[in-house]
Amino acid sequence: MKERDRRNGVVLVHTGEGKGKSSSAIGMVFRAAGWGLKVCVIQFIKGQWQTGEQKAAAQFDNIEWHALGDGFTWDTKNPEQDIKTSQEIWRFSQEKISSEDFDLVVLDEINYCSSYGWITGKEIADFITAKRPPWMHLVLTGRGAAEEVITVAHTVSEMQAVKHAFDQGIMAEQGIEFYTIDADGKATFFSSMSTDVINANH
Repeated sequence: MKERDRRNGVVLVHTGEGKGKSSSAIGMVFRAAGWGLKVCVIQFIKGQWQTGEQKAAAQFDNIEWHALGDGFTWDTKNPEQDIKTSQEIWRFSQEKISSEDFDLVVLDEINYCSSYGWITGKEIADFITAKRPPWMHLVLTGRGAAEEVITVAHTVSEMQAVKHAFDQGIMAEQGIEFYTIDADGKATFFSSMSTDVINANH
């Protein structure tokens, strides 16, 4: 593992309408962990559900995982709560970054929060510029990345939807889409195209 004083920390943004924003970030999580880097994942939208990626991360001593959101709220019924939750998670994220305990921090779906106006892009960009340690890698995912965040990032990737299995009537599959199972055996899947609930044993 490269020592911190020899490392150039990179800020990456994954945005766009296509699939793969969080998936790409999670791939980096396991790549970094495999090299011995200490990783922190903070999820702004996904809530307290069992997921394959969390189960895999639990096998690593150097991955810390926080799924703190209230759930997917494309058509939110409680915007005040969404704002409150997002701002609380943002404060928690700032604490984790400022602690300097981690080599890689992933702010999963934070871009959604800024696109909805729950957190301002300027606030995020200003914090990155002023407080991110120069050796720390930082990944921000989600549609609608703010221009201020794009400006301060080193690498910005826009995922474009060319085709999607959902449009062909193919439902989500475990290991491919974000997929959770609750205590009642119901599976909920989320993709860049749709949200649905199906029977876990289907």
